[in-house]
Order: sequence, then structure tokens, then C-alpha cells
Amino acid sequence: MNLAQFSIERNRITLTVLATVLIMGLVMYKSLPRDSMPPYTVRVANIISNFPGASPERVELLVTDKVEKVAQELPELKEVTSTSRSGLSVVTVELRDEVKPEDLQAVWDRLRRKLAAIEGLPNGVSPFLDDDGIGEVFGIAVGLVSDGYSYAEAKDYVDDIKDDFIKLEPAAKVELGGVQEERIFVEFDNSRLKEYGLSASKLQSYISATNILSSGGQVNLEDERIILEPTGNYNSVQDISNTLIPVGDGTQMINLGDITTVSKGYIDPPTQIVKVNGESAISMHISLKEGANVIALGEEVNTVIQHWQAKLPVGLELKRLASLDTYIDVKIKDFVVNLIQSIVIVLAVMLLFLGFRTGGIIASLIPMVTIMTLMLMGTLGIGLNQVTLAALIMALGMMVDNAIVVAETIMVKMEKGTQAKTAAIEACGELFTPLLISTLTTSAAFLAFYLAESTMGDIVGPIFVVITLALLSSWIIALTIITLLCYLFLNIKPKEEKKESFIDRVINRLKFLYKDLILKALAYRKLVLIGIVVLFILSLFGFTKIPFVFFPDSDRNMVTVDINLPQGTRIETTQSLLEHIEKFMRDSLMVGKDRENGVTDWSSYAGKGPESYDLGYSPDEPNSSYAHMLVNVSDAIYNNEIVNKLDVFCFENFPNADIKVGLLGSGGGGVPIEVKISGNDPDVLAALSEQTKKKLASIQGTKNVKDDWGPKSKKFVVNIDQNKAMLAGVSSQDIATSLQTVLDGFKTGEYREEDKSIPIIMRNDVSQQQTLASIETLNVYSQATGKSVPLIQVANIIPEWQYAKIKR
Repeated sequence: MNLAQFSIERNRITLTVLATVLIMGLVMYKSLPRDSMPPYTVRVANIISNFPGASPERVELLVTDKVEKVAQELPELKEVTSTSRSGLSVVTVELRDEVKPEDLQAVWDRLRRKLAAIEGLPNGVSPFLDDDGIGEVFGIAVGLVSDGYSYAEAKDYVDDIKDDFIKLEPAAKVELGGVQEERIFVEFDNSRLKEYGLSASKLQSYISATNILSSGGQVNLEDERIILEPTGNYNSVQDISNTLIPVGDGTQMINLGDITTVSKGYIDPPTQIVKVNGESAISMHISLKEGANVIALGEEVNTVIQHWQAKLPVGLELKRLASLDTYIDVKIKDFVVNLIQSIVIVLAVMLLFLGFRTGGIIASLIPMVTIMTLMLMGTLGIGLNQVTLAALIMALGMMVDNAIVVAETIMVKMEKGTQAKTAAIEACGELFTPLLISTLTTSAAFLAFYLAESTMGDIVGPIFVVITLALLSSWIIALTIITLLCYLFLNIKPKEEKKESFIDRVINRLKFLYKDLILKALAYRKLVLIGIVVLFILSLFGFTKIPFVFFPDSDRNMVTVDINLPQGTRIETTQSLLEHIEKFMRDSLMVGKDRENGVTDWSSYAGKGPESYDLGYSPDEPNSSYAHMLVNVSDAIYNNEIVNKLDVFCFENFPNADIKVGLLGSGGGGVPIEVKISGNDPDVLAALSEQTKKKLASIQGTKNVKDDWGPKSKKFVVNIDQNKAMLAGVSSQDIATSLQTVLDGFKTGEYREEDKSIPIIMRNDVSQQQTLASIETLNVYSQATGKSVPLIQVANIIPEWQYAKIKR
């Protein structure tokens, strides 16, 4: 008994199984995970080491080199790359593709132990392994826009809103952007401190000794043991200002606020500035749990936004910045439209050539196979994403083949006088193996995707699985349900009894012409073979003219702008450039009364890019000279128009800035072509890089040709004359401390406000208004004698150029 015989003779069981499969498929469709891409394993981690004040060369020599050598001891290692820049070392470790996901944590733990055992690192340098969050997509971003509120006031609301977001079942993480950390500044004038016999170090010790948060021990009182809690920690900014400082011989006291300026502010300069449509904002970026539904997450996020919009005071507003959930929802709806179109097209073609009944039977296979495939995907834990949707769309054109072959074979047999049941059973017996081999051969064409042991294999591998499930489902349904439907509904008369219709005459005529063409081809075999070879060669030539893009640009209605200014550029300068671009967009590109389509809104990030809101976006390293803009467009068809206009504006107005206006990549971030030049001499590498860039820029079709080292940056070398310094009674440490105090300030304690801990920073009251001349005349104070001398008397300031960052 073959499949057709079983399905016909036990048709109630067959239809019951079919109904069960269809119901399960529809139910599972609702609960399938939905995301932009399939889950994939990231075998990459960053080792981050902070070395404040060190030049890129010193960072490379004293930190990066040692960390790299430790990482190279891993047997699972594939590649180590590093970036050394002022005060920071980032070593990227990539493991071989053969490392299984379940073994990754053990490898990273082993590397952590090796890092902890490194000897010879500078004091205070502690390498940190960051293997969390790389490759993670924060597809939904929300901004709290504030008008008339301080960052601290807005942050209080953001903390509560973040708590509501993180409680959502599909949410994995919520990261914040644009938060300005609070600081308590104690600004002093060295000359005034000297009048009272004080120095910065003495002032620091008095503040630290007053601001304590320590236990006073415990005391036994009869049967009880009671904790003693000494007071002394600061409870307000006024408490800091009222700190008593001994002056003179120590018998007199003066308030700290009388000899310094105590104020509450924000970290200066800021590390990141976030704005939405040009207004100050704090951004919240939400990632999805593995296996969850991004569309459901988006709906829950909208509910939270609506809840808070009703509670927020005037001047605070929540806005969506990035909406991956909306994009995925549109993709799924497009697939449903494609499914309906496929059914209609197949039905129309079959109606034209085979009639209503045959056409309806064959067309019915498409929704049945699709639903069965969705059921199997749910069973195997495969969700809906851009890759699986693409696989389903590809399968739509192939799944009807089995039904057409089965239905036509049954029709031919019935035309020859065979009974419907016998025709169906015989057709199934004849086609069982050929159709199975054909199905497996077709799916095998995609097997290489599944077998690839790499991150890209994790991403595109589901194409093979989904297409195989769809084609096997088509094979099973064609041999069971289609044969049953043909038996029940086809009414084919024997050929000799059938009256020839107009369609039959057209088909017979085409068959005659085809037969005549074949006979002529066989008569001129050599000429036909030569013609085939010539056409094959011409097709190969034509193939070279087709633009080759492995993953095309994303079709999201979104444009990105990446800005890189010379290393060392102040974040205020970077933000100023952003404001010029924002003004242009507001005046010339934004949707309004006079413009129906264009830019709907945007968010900008100076100093540090946003969390990765799309697989096609890879943020650069945090830097005051870097900025990113996320521009939402009314429709994707206007993307290129917006890109062109922004590109022209930036080129004409900021020719010296490295500005890249473009679209997201659908297969991940990064540039399509890279040329790697390696060697031991940075100067030689820089020269070769310039030559290579000129040659690449001359190639038609290239743009944004740049190197990853960037232009050199300036630095001032304070060349200390040790003889003069000793005669003046100051040490190298005194000079470094005086410079740091004036330029950056130094931490002297913490002020606790409710659940917040705010650093107290002491700095010279002219910290933000320095010139080279004022630095040269800076007084260097000796911690030992209390005396001071101008910096120029003990050191020379020499300007030099240095590589902004060193890549290895």
C-alpha cells in the first residue's frame, strides 16, 4: 500500500491529520520567534585596558604588546587585532570557527585567568575581558527628550522608565545613552590657598578625613549588642561648603566655601551627547531575548510609552528612535502578500491551461505546504526573520512543481481510460522515488550554507533547513492530499471521448512546433552544439557585467551619517558640526507642510555611537572626534535621494571632515573592500597607505577611501630639566600633579545623594580656560616645601606629532 492508496482508502484519517497539521501550523505561527536575523554565535571578545595619560606608543609598548602575547597562547585562537590610542588599549580576540558555542565560556574564563597573571603592567592598569554584548542588536530605541529640565532631573524619570522596560518579558537588556554623570566641583586658586598656608594636597586630605562612611564598631549594653554609626559623610552640597579647614597654626578654622567655589555640575567634558531632532535627550536601547518575538516586544514598549506619556510633565516627551519591530512586521506582511500572489498566479495559470478543478487542486498545495513548514519550523525552534522569510519566498516558486507533476500524471492516465483511484495509486507509485530524489537534489543546492562552520554559516544556514522542510512537505502533500483531491474532484474523460477545446488546440499546436524544432536540431547537431557553446561563452561574459553584492544595502527607511574628525577634536566642536547638519535637514529635508516625503526625525550621538540598533551598524570606538546620526525617512524609496543631498551638503561645507552618508548593510556592518598593509615601521606603513589610498581613489566606483589609523594628532611633551627641578625643590610628581590639577582635576571623595554616589573633583578654577602661554606660566607646587615655581623655569614644552592610534 503506497501513500496515495492509504490517503484514498483511509481518507478520514488523512483529512484529520491534515486538519491537525494546519491548526498546529496556524497556532505555532503566532508564537514563532521574530527577529531581524537568526541566532548566531559570536566568537569575539575585547580586552580593554585603561592607561590614563599615556601616548599611543607607550600604550602599545607597555600594555598592548603584553596583552597580545597572552592572547596568542590560546590554542583556539584565530586572530588577534589591537588598537592603541591615548590612554586606552583595545585588543580584539577572535576564536576559530570550530569552537563550539558551549565551549566558549570555558575559553574566555581561561583567558581571564591568564590576563590576571600578567606581570610588568604599569601601576593601575588592569585588563578587562568584555565578551558580553558583542554582536547583540538593540533593535528598539526610545529617547526621552527634555526641554527646560536638567540632565539629573531627566535621569530620574529615565531610571523609572528603564525599570518598566526591563520588566517586559521579551526584553533582555536596556542600555542608556547620553547620560551626563554628575560631579561636585571644588574649584580653588593656588595663590589664595597659599595665603592661608594651604595646598591642594592638604585640602584634599581634610575633605577626605571629614567625608567618611565607616562603622564605629559595636558596643555591649546589658543583653544587647548595638552598632555605633559615626556621622561625618556629606548629606548636601552645603555640607561640603561648610567643611571646616584648619589654617595658620591649626587653631583657626575657615569654611571650605570661603576659600573655594563648591558647585554641582556634570562631567566636563561630556563623554557622549545625545540629541533628538536637535533637542537634548537621553536614549534607551532595548535588546531582545533569544527566541523572543521582537514584534511583541515593540507592542509592549508602545504600551509603556503610552503609560508614561500620560504621566510625564510638560517639557518631557518619549520618542521612538529606532523600530526594528516595525521593519520585521512589514517584512512578514510582505511575505503574506507574496504568498497570496503565488496562489493567485498559480491558480490563474492552471485555470488557463488545465481548468478550474485542476488549477484549484494545485493552487491549494501552496497554503497547505506553507502552514506545514511553519509548524515544522516551530517544532525545530526556527523563528521568522529576514533569512527564513527569504527562504520561504524562494520555496514558493519550487513547491508547486511536485503537485503539477502528480496532477498531470493522474490526468494523463485518466485520459487513457484508467479509473481515478487506480490512476492516483499508479501515479504515486511511479513518482514516489523520482520526486523524492528531485526534492533532495534541489535542497542539496543549499546544503553548503548549512555546513559552513562560521558565524555567516549560522546566519544563512536556516535557508537550507527551511527550503528542505518546504520541499519535503510539498512532496508528502503532493503524494497524499493532492492525489486524494484528484481522486475526489477530477472528472477527466478519456481522450477519444473528450471534445477538443481552444486551449487544447493551442497546446497541441505548440507541441507540434516543439517536436519540429527538436527534429531540426537533431538534423543539425554540430551547428546546434556550436551555437550552445557560443551562447554559453556569451553568458559568461555577460555575467561579469552584473554588479556583484553578496548582501545588498538594507531596505529599511533609514539613513546613517558617520562623522570622524581629526583625533583630539573637542566634543564641543564635533557637536557644532552636527548642529550644522541638523539645521540643513530641518530646513531642506524634513517632512512638513511643504514637503510630504523626506526625513521624519533623527537622533545624533557625539563622542560615542548608539548601541547597535541593526546588524548592519557597527559603532566606532568612543572618541570625542566621532559622531553618528540615525535618520528616519518617510519611505525607503526616498533613501537614496536623502543620501545624495546630505552627501553633497557635507562635502561642500565640511571638506576636511571624514563624513560617510549611506544606508545600512543587510548582512552586517563594515566596508566591502579592505587592503591590509603590515610591517614594523609606522612611518613606512603611513607612506604606503597614502600611496594605496591614492590608487584606490582613482578607481571608478570607489568612495570614502580612508585608513584606520587616521591623521596624526598633536601633543605637548613636557621636557623636565631634572637639575633645575631639584634646585627649585620640585619633583617630577609635583609637576605631573600640578598639571593634572589645572587641566583635569582629581578625585577627592564621594558625595552620596539618596542612592547615587557623586565624585567630588578638586580642580584649579581656570581649568577650562588654558592656552599654551598660561600652561608655561603655571605655578608648580612642591608637596614637600609648599613653595611654587613657574613651570617654564623647570621644564620646556615641546610640540610634537604622534599617531592618533596604532593598529596591529
